[in-house]
Amino acid sequence: MTHPIKSYDDAVAFHGHACPGLALGYRAARYAMDALRAGRSDDEELVCIVENDACGVDAIQVVAGCSIGKGNLILRDFGKHAYTFIDRTYNRAIRLVQRPEPVVERIDPQAAALRPKVMGGTATQEELKEFHERQTAIIDKILAMPVDDLFIIKEIEPDVPEKARIFRSVQCASCGEMVAEHRTRVKDGKFVCIPCAGEYGRGWK
Repeated sequence: MTHPIKSYDDAVAFHGHACPGLALGYRAARYAMDALRAGRSDDEELVCIVENDACGVDAIQVVAGCSIGKGNLILRDFGKHAYTFIDRTYNRAIRLVQRPEPVVERIDPQAAALRPKVMGGTATQEELKEFHERQTAIIDKILAMPVDDLFIIKEIEPDVPEKARIFRSVQCASCGEMVAEHRTRVKDGKFVCIPCAGEYGRGWK
């Protein structure tokens, strides 16, 4: 099924507010879908592996149709603004990594300087107004800039993840709640959920 392409405003409505991070995720998703000639994913045709849990991921969910629940949004929280899109149908993949030069600082150093005061709650009303006006201008520029100025882009050999599986649920012997079988632990010879199992690390990571 062909879906109309979601707008940045659609992403804002889903996320709750407009911000540069959301705009970056929007640009990444739109570019990847164009490059892979992929439509919005109804099921698991398109997979996105994200390496952060920041604002841009919400734009990817809206635009590309990738979500945790469908199993085609995979979070590997490495703290990187990196996104790998995989088209299962044609076995192609593309990876976008945000350029090392911080985009907000490049576009508007004054907005970057105001940000700590705004986030820390010490900005004056005038500074808040100025910051939000600058944020709007930054977002507009991100949405219009050549994507190569935002990301390092590579077409890569696809490492296609296994499709999502449905596992049997079992009852935790401790709390009585149901838990997916593959997430259980064994405690005193009984199947328990992860919270009831407790940790045993002795300081090891």
